Amino acid sequence: MDVATNLRQIQYNIEQACAKRNRNPEEITIIGVTKYVTIERTEEAIKAGITNLGENRLEGFLEKHAYIQDQASWHFIGTLQSRKVKDVVGKVDAIHSLDRISLAKEINKRAAEPVDCFVQVNVSGEDTKHGLNPDDTLSFIKQLEAFENVRVVGLMTMAPHSDDAQYLRGVFRRLASLRNTVKAEQLPYAPCNDLSMGMSNDYQLAVEEGATHIRVGSELVGS
Repeated sequence: MDVATNLRQIQYNIEQACAKRNRNPEEITIIGVTKYVTIERTEEAIKAGITNLGENRLEGFLEKHAYIQDQASWHFIGTLQSRKVKDVVGKVDAIHSLDRISLAKEINKRAAEPVDCFVQVNVSGEDTKHGLNPDDTLSFIKQLEAFENVRVVGLMTMAPHSDDAQYLRGVFRRLASLRNTVKAEQLPYAPCNDLSMGMSNDYQLAVEEGATHIRVGSELVGS
């Protein structure tokens, strides 16, 4: 199916989820995850109306960025090694995987101006997932005050692959609650207004529970 048709369905699903919570669909940023598809398919997504693209591997990101450049806003959504920060900073609009001080230090060193970052939290506690323990998140964010070029715009999590809607809701709700805790601190460098959560299989639940950024790949561009 073509991307434009897929996007219309996703937008409809978002509208339905927002209606359940009295939210405005315009609050939701759809990040088209293009890691498994060609540059041509990525261009099709842009033509369909996708203005935000997400990549989680440096090589794929650099290849697409070199071709597409500023036709879209770029989000780096995968684990980022400190030694590769120099290749990403200045090219992306947001990094969704900040989870350690060494990475913050490198971002701060390489950036010419503040970089929008989502702090990644491992809400589910799965060994296979990166991210901070929820209980350590606020103290970690408070340490980021030392880095003038790191701006915490929100939190990010990857939910487990599960068909249990209530379990998934619990994961998303915990991240939303944690975001509210951080936001209440009113830290100038960490406004923490946003929630990056929800992917192709669970984005509707994520929207119902407060997501502002959803990362959709297979449902949008295929695999």
